[in-house]
Amino acid sequence: SLSQNYPNPFNPVTKIRFDVKAKSKSQKAKIYLTVFDVTGQEVDVLVNSELAPGTYEAEFNGSNYPSGVYFCKLETEGFSKSIKIILIK
Repeated sequence: SLSQNYPNPFNPVTKIRFDVKAKSKSQKAKIYLTVFDVTGQEVDVLVNSELAPGTYEAEFNGSNYPSGVYFCKLETEGFSKSIKIILIK
């Protein structure tokens, strides 16, 4: 699952919490967490690895990006969810 970032809107750093679930505790899931701008361009990859079941938190630093709306997308096998995040400088 993917939770809404905090704080939102943010300047310049926000935290994004997500949960990884698997059939067993020893099984890992391939997780891909990315940030896109409104045009659909990928601007940052926050997570690209296999993770054990649990709750995780990733940090997005928007100091090198202009103010605006961005989308954070979590992808794993059989699951995809996006949230809207707002950077205000």
